[in-house]
Amino acid sequence: MQRQIELIGAAWGLGGPEPGCAEAPAALIPLVEAEMQRCGVPVHSGPILSPLRTERRKQLAVSKLCGLLASAVADCVRRGRLPCVLGGDHSCAGGTWSGVARSVRGALGLVWIDAHMDAHTPRTSHTGRLHGMPLAWLLGEDDDPLYGLTTGVIEPQHVVLIGVRSFEPEEKVRLERLGVRVVYMAEIRSRGIKPAMDEAIGIATRGTTAFGISIDLDVVTPDEAPGVGTPVPDGVSGAELGRALDGIGMRADLAALELVEYSPRLDPGGATARVAVDLVRSALCGTSGGTRQQPKVVA
Repeated sequence: MQRQIELIGAAWGLGGPEPGCAEAPAALIPLVEAEMQRCGVPVHSGPILSPLRTERRKQLAVSKLCGLLASAVADCVRRGRLPCVLGGDHSCAGGTWSGVARSVRGALGLVWIDAHMDAHTPRTSHTGRLHGMPLAWLLGEDDDPLYGLTTGVIEPQHVVLIGVRSFEPEEKVRLERLGVRVVYMAEIRSRGIKPAMDEAIGIATRGTTAFGISIDLDVVTPDEAPGVGTPVPDGVSGAELGRALDGIGMRADLAALELVEYSPRLDPGGATARVAVDLVRSALCGTSGGTRQQPKVVA
């Protein structure tokens, strides 16, 4: 049986400063679906999860949504499909990766591609924004209940951050204490993103059953991708990142792909959307975008 892609929407911006991220799945899913079909990749439309209009408590809403997302992702994995989660702000990672972790047989690795560390907890956060906390939660650093789901679903030695250039001291101390590998932008400038990505995948697949990729669009320079929740200057080139991701979807041990923090209202010309679609295509189809044979599902 060939691997099939399922597009799942995490349609909320409750975790960050840019509520327009909630509109990202509606904007991106048709574009990604069309691109996958053009590449000859089997694709299915999964659920699009969004908060109730009457919900005013952000943390409770995010908790509920992450629970629903975790179930949707777990069901997708069990059906033998590859989840492609399109957010939304990065708080959705709590649902994406807990859902994957509960479905794979063994340890899960994670490559976190982001300008930020997202490794705060409620007690260390300078802003209280939930999109700055999901990685800490996934690593079991839950000094205050955050989502109401099981924490610590990924071991630190199986996680790599790529493209970091904006963070607070508390996050850096936490990740250093845990032994998480962080590839800062300065290192990418000196050695290139492709070697960094190869190293990251090597770490994420060492001693694990499967691995995932989480892409925050703010890792890309805002000159190319301005329509994101929290842009940071001097990021990576979208084209170079695409080449580094080329064909990762051909790997049978890739468990899921996640792309977050796009805000359509900040992207009137559509440049950021094109970067987002190109990154998904590069990972799942290859940078050429041509028809490619799909990997067989690992039993």
